[in-house]
Amino acid sequence: MARKAKRYEELTFTDDFMFCKVLSTHKDLCREMTELILNRKVGRLLELGSQKPVEITSDGRGVRFDVYMSDDTDTIYNIEMQTGNVAALPFRTRYYQGMIDLDQMERGAKFTDLKTSYIIFICLENLYPKIGLHKYSFSSTCAEVPNLELGDGAYKIILSAAGTQDDVSEGIRAFLEYVAGNAPSSDFTSRLDDKVKEARAHIIRRKEYMTLLERDEQMREEGLKEGLKKGREEGLKEGWEEGWEEGLKKGWEEGLREGLARAGKKA
Repeated sequence: MARKAKRYEELTFTDDFMFCKVLSTHKDLCREMTELILNRKVGRLLELGSQKPVEITSDGRGVRFDVYMSDDTDTIYNIEMQTGNVAALPFRTRYYQGMIDLDQMERGAKFTDLKTSYIIFICLENLYPKIGLHKYSFSSTCAEVPNLELGDGAYKIILSAAGTQDDVSEGIRAFLEYVAGNAPSSDFTSRLDDKVKEARAHIIRRKEYMTLLERDEQMREEGLKEGLKKGREEGLKEGWEEGWEEGLKKGWEEGLREGLARAGKKA
C-alpha cells in the first residue's frame, strides 16, 4: 500500500521536494552546506540545479539527482537526501558515479577529462550502526598500501543523523540534529529553517508541489492499469499455451491407447 503523501504545510527539509527547492534556489546555503560537509572551500558555482535527469540509453535505468552542481575548479557535487533504508546505498553510490562519468564523456573525449566528483548522501539511518560515525568518507585506495590513493578523483561521503560517536565538528553535528527533526541550534540551521518556512508559505511552490502529486498519482494509476493489462494478456497467453500443450498431450496419449488396442485385437 502506497504511503499517503504529506500535505505541503507538513514538509520539512528532509522531504525530497523541499530539500531540492531550498538548496537549488539558495546558492549561498547550498555552498555553505557543502563546505561544511567537505571542510573546505567550494569554487565559483557554474551550475546548480535539482532533479537533474541522466538517461544514457532508452531502455536502461536512468537516474535523477536531487541536487547537482559544478564549480570552476572542474569539480562536480551530487547531494542526495536519503530518508529510507540505506542497505543498498553502496551500490547506489557506485551506479551514480558511473552515470556522472558517462554524462560527462563525449565521443572522442579523453579519460583524463573526467572531473573530480563528490557524491554526498545525507541519511537518517546509519549504514554502519555498529561503528556509529556521523560521517564516512570513501575514496579508492590500495589494499596492499592503505595510504596509497588511486587518484581517480571520485569521492563518496555518507552522513548519518543517527551517529553516536564524537567524530564531527559542532557545525555538522548541529546540521545532522536538524536533519533528524530537532530544532535549529546553529546560525546555519536557523537560516536553513527560515528558508524552509519561507518556502512553505510560497503559493507558487505549493501549486508546484500539488501538481507533482497529481502527476505522480496519475503515473501510478497508469502503471497499475498497464500492469493489470499486461498481467491479463500474459495470463491468457500462458493459459492458451498450457491448454494447447495439454490438448496435444491428451490427444497423443488417447491415440496411442487406441492404436495399441486395435493392434491387440488383430493379434
